[in-house]
Amino acid sequence: MTERLSLEQRFSDIEHNLDVIRERISQAALKSGRNPEEITLMAVTKTVDPIFINHAIEYGITLIGENKVQEFLSKEEYLHTDTCKAHLIGHLQTNKVRQIVGKVDMIQSVDSIKLAREIEKQSVNKDVVTNCLIEVNIGDEESKTGLDSALLEDTIYQISEMKNIRIKGLMTIPPICEEKELNRYFSKMHQMFVDIKGKKIDNVSMDILSMGMSSDYESAILNGSNLVRVGTSIFGQRIY
Repeated sequence: MTERLSLEQRFSDIEHNLDVIRERISQAALKSGRNPEEITLMAVTKTVDPIFINHAIEYGITLIGENKVQEFLSKEEYLHTDTCKAHLIGHLQTNKVRQIVGKVDMIQSVDSIKLAREIEKQSVNKDVVTNCLIEVNIGDEESKTGLDSALLEDTIYQISEMKNIRIKGLMTIPPICEEKELNRYFSKMHQMFVDIKGKKIDNVSMDILSMGMSSDYESAILNGSNLVRVGTSIFGQRIY
């Protein structure tokens, strides 16, 4: 009985959290002069059991994000992905590319020409086109993956020539910092997004600006994000 009540409480908590987050997203979108429907909420599912992921999907989540290839593959058969898309959002090693290409709807963490070439190779082998975002290390942090912002335009031009990759936008994880500094990073990302979009590069569509997580998604939306990646605020603190 206790276990059943605990399960029902977890379900109730997820629903409540999603209601709160959706309201905050709506308010931030309106404040930024946009329709709330333009903002996509991704549920980040790192370490979350499929039973809770599926409940979030039943409650209207249409996009989930996993950090690790092996974790996604271990959950894949249990997930109700007929009504929900899945993205890989964590760092992707080239030796794992073969396992994930064709399994997710998008890879958000492309941060090098080397990785893009491997995604292209495996996409050709599997006869698929892989949607990707270019991950930018907007704070130039040595501890983080992501492309140096100074290399972004040249890298996009090179990847755009790969026929089995579609660049759909940009992604970033800013440094932990005060809100004023955070807004500066988000604003810089949005400006790069707009600049690239304006160049109308073949095989590149700047549709998605993926930035903002549990602690800062409202600020990200106010600075132009249209996809926020929220995990802890939906499912609670991760249990490792």
